[in-house]
Amino acid sequence: MKNLKYLSILLLAIAFFSCSSDSDSVQENPINETSGLVKVQELSNDNHTVELYTETGKLIQGYNQISLRIKDKTTNKYITNASLNWTPIMNMSTMKHSCPKSLIEKVSGKQTLYNGDIIFQMAQNTSAFWELKINYIINAIDYTVTAPISVSASDKRTVNSFTGTDGVKYILAYINPKNPKIGLNNMTVGLYKMEDMMTFTAVDNFKVKIDPRMPSMGNHSSPNNTDLVQSVSGGLYNGKLSLTMTGYWKINLQLLNTSDQILKGEEFTPENLPSSLFFEVEF
Repeated sequence: MKNLKYLSILLLAIAFFSCSSDSDSVQENPINETSGLVKVQELSNDNHTVELYTETGKLIQGYNQISLRIKDKTTNKYITNASLNWTPIMNMSTMKHSCPKSLIEKVSGKQTLYNGDIIFQMAQNTSAFWELKINYIINAIDYTVTAPISVSASDKRTVNSFTGTDGVKYILAYINPKNPKIGLNNMTVGLYKMEDMMTFTAVDNFKVKIDPRMPSMGNHSSPNNTDLVQSVSGGLYNGKLSLTMTGYWKINLQLLNTSDQILKGEEFTPENLPSSLFFEVEF
């Protein structure tokens, strides 16, 4: 009986040690942090590798939600306590400019994953390319990494870059619905103005009027659309987009300022079929 007692104690000790070891391992190397994401590319310096992820594994013209992780090259472990900011830069033959971007924040419930949004108003081409500069702080030490990134042209128009009748340069970007459906969709867009070549700020208290039409079906519209308005200062614009059937839709737009003056876009009429300001959706 004594031997059985000692054997039981030994087995319990082994089981406890195994559970403790597994728990420590999970804490050191979190699993499934990037589940549902595809790596776009890595940016490296002497100390770290910064990994970029999106849902598709690509960066495209328009709105992009981007996730990041930082791996220490010495320990091969991911950093859990970084503070980050970024600057996308379009390099052209005669000038450089940036684009609208959000702050980078830690993803809720994740140990190593951070994310933010970037709106690329144009795609790369043979004479112009994007690069991304990321500044970050770990344990009060500053680091930076910069590398070219690939930004492909979108199949449909999802971003408009234009000058309003007030002389201000605006960027209007389609965000949602990502997967349109027949019926009433929650629609979200971002609206920004260019303060200078490197600074873009959210525009407050404007209105975006929408008029979705199907060019292949006699330009018929749809019922129960609601214009896009802002609910929080510095935030996005939300409304309702009605799509009555599958196919290609042109969402005609008009941008109105706080005095309801039209800054860009035309009303859809028999004499003026499309607005010069629009998004495209096909599903």
